[in-house]
Amino acid sequence: MLRKFALEMRQLITAMQASMLFALQLVGILLLIHIINSMSQYRLNTLGIRPRTLKGLPGIIFAPLLHGNFNHLFFNTIPLFVLSDLILPEGKIIFCYVSGTIILLSGFLIWLFGRRGIHIGASSLIMGYFGYLLSGAFLHITATTIVLAGFCLYYFGGLFLSLFPGAKKNVSWDGHIYGFLSGIFTAFYLPKILWFVGF
Repeated sequence: MLRKFALEMRQLITAMQASMLFALQLVGILLLIHIINSMSQYRLNTLGIRPRTLKGLPGIIFAPLLHGNFNHLFFNTIPLFVLSDLILPEGKIIFCYVSGTIILLSGFLIWLFGRRGIHIGASSLIMGYFGYLLSGAFLHITATTIVLAGFCLYYFGGLFLSLFPGAKKNVSWDGHIYGFLSGIFTAFYLPKILWFVGF
C-alpha cells in the first residue's frame, strides 16, 4: 500500500514538473495583457463583467484576463500558477475544459447576480480551481486526490475567508462564491461535459 502511494506521488510530482512550463506560460500571458492594459491607462478594464447589461456579456470571457493594478495581478499569480499545476497532470485537454467551464459558468453567474460595477480579475477562476480540487477528494477518493486537497487546504485555506461579504475591501466576494461553486459543479459534472462535447 505504501509502495503504491509512493508510486502515485512520484507520478504526480513528475507530471507537475512536466506541466510547470505551461502554467508559467499562462501566468506570462496574464502579465503581458496587464502590461498592455497599464500602458492604455487600464482602458481594457471596461471589458470586464457589467452585471445585467448587454455590453457586460463579453466580460464573461475577458474578465479573468484583466486586473486593476500590478498588486491585484501579483496576488492572483501565485495561487493561479500552483492550482493550475495541480490540475494539469490530468491532461491539458481536461485542464482546458475545466477552465472553460469555470470561466463561463462563474462569469454568467456574476453577470446574472453580481453587484453593480465592473468585475475583473482571475479570482473567480482561482476559486473555481480550489473548489474543483477539494471536490475531487470527495468524488474520487485516492491517495493523490486526498494529498492534493490537503495541500490546497494547508496553503490556500485562507481563500475560504474571501467567500464572505466584507472580508476584504474592494474584493468581488460574490465572484469568489460563484467561482467556488462553479469549480464544485465542474468536478461533479465533468464526465457529462466531456461526453457532451464528444471527448
